[in-house]
Amino acid sequence: MTFRSTLAKAAGQSSAFVLQRFFHRGSTLPGRIALKIDPKILGELTKNTEIIVVTGTNGKTLTTALTVGILEHAFGKIITNPTGANMITGIVSTFLKAGKSRSKRYAVLEIDEASLPKITRFITPSLFVFTNIFRDQMDRYGEIYTTYDLICEGAAHAPQATILANGDSPIFNSKKLLNPVKYYGFNHETHAPKRAHYNTEGVLCPNCQHILDYKLNTYANLGDYICENCGFTRPALDTELTKLDEITEHSSTFTIDDNTYSINVGGLYNIYNALAAVAVAEHLQLPTETIKKGFDESKAVFGRQETFQVGKKTATIVLIKNPVGANQALEMMALAPYDFSLVALLNANYADGIDTSWIWDANFERLNDLQISDITASGVRASEMARRLKVATSREINTLQALVDLPQALSSAKSNHIYILATYTAMLEAREILAQAGLIKKEMKA
Repeated sequence: MTFRSTLAKAAGQSSAFVLQRFFHRGSTLPGRIALKIDPKILGELTKNTEIIVVTGTNGKTLTTALTVGILEHAFGKIITNPTGANMITGIVSTFLKAGKSRSKRYAVLEIDEASLPKITRFITPSLFVFTNIFRDQMDRYGEIYTTYDLICEGAAHAPQATILANGDSPIFNSKKLLNPVKYYGFNHETHAPKRAHYNTEGVLCPNCQHILDYKLNTYANLGDYICENCGFTRPALDTELTKLDEITEHSSTFTIDDNTYSINVGGLYNIYNALAAVAVAEHLQLPTETIKKGFDESKAVFGRQETFQVGKKTATIVLIKNPVGANQALEMMALAPYDFSLVALLNANYADGIDTSWIWDANFERLNDLQISDITASGVRASEMARRLKVATSREINTLQALVDLPQALSSAKSNHIYILATYTAMLEAREILAQAGLIKKEMKA
């Protein structure tokens, strides 16, 4: 280790100690400090580490957490970034906190799509997991094809690493990659080919540009696709889900490669995260019992179906950041066999995407089919969210101008069950306020 990297590591770890010791919180600040001193510090920090990278638009945090849960039963302590600090400053901070090790260790890291090429210049992953690509934060990523180019560039920096890609996503089968690729997906039913919903993106055949048909369409552009013009079709699956036993608002049971598993988070979209974690475990040749033990201890993580009490009321935070994710959150909420209050928090900071027009592409009209007692909008763009929900439901929408008043608003909710839909920075701000009120833990571990 050079003098510069030694100094960078010392400075970063010192700042991390101060933040934890006196402010009781983590931060990406240690990573920023270390990188300022030595831009190449990440290469030094990750030596002797086998790294698994999880990237894609939706599902990174839970896929990472589920994978960590499994691998800890096989290998012991796993280095990871459970709060979703997934840019280079967050990754450096994660390794500064982990310290050094004389023996081989494992890391499972969620990494932002646009940051992946920058980070893989300094680390050498042994495995990549591609979850999905949906239109998201147009100001940062552009169209889905631009996003895919970024993660392909990132993976190409480690061409020996295997990619475990979601085989149900057509874009992951659209070009030849330098890396070896294996696929996971759903294969629990089939029917005659038919089109996805008319408002679905990413359904053009990459070979001939005709619209794809689906013999199975789980949601959005995912499923068993085929181009009836040129024959382009979904690749053979290496890890496949063959049965959906039960899906509720807080749990799911399903069969993958003849083994039945359960996770303690709800909704169809989260089963894809579990399927990806199983694909990792099978790639590493871990036994079924190890996977089951990891899943048995699974729980919602950091704003992703994170549940807490407000007096006698039960509140659940659900992260939303794009139309597909919002639609799946609504479908998960539709599984609830009870009425609930809804709070929707919309911010437009850099990490959320400054363009909030995506809320008009999300199917908030689905709320009309749900048992909702009352609706409240808040966040930096509270008025925009209130307007969207008013148009969708024709109901009176309460507007909470100051997010600091959230605990009182939750206490005053008409229902004993509350769902909080929040964009990323709104979720972080809400958690901070709720933690100060003693309603939620300040930080969560995966």
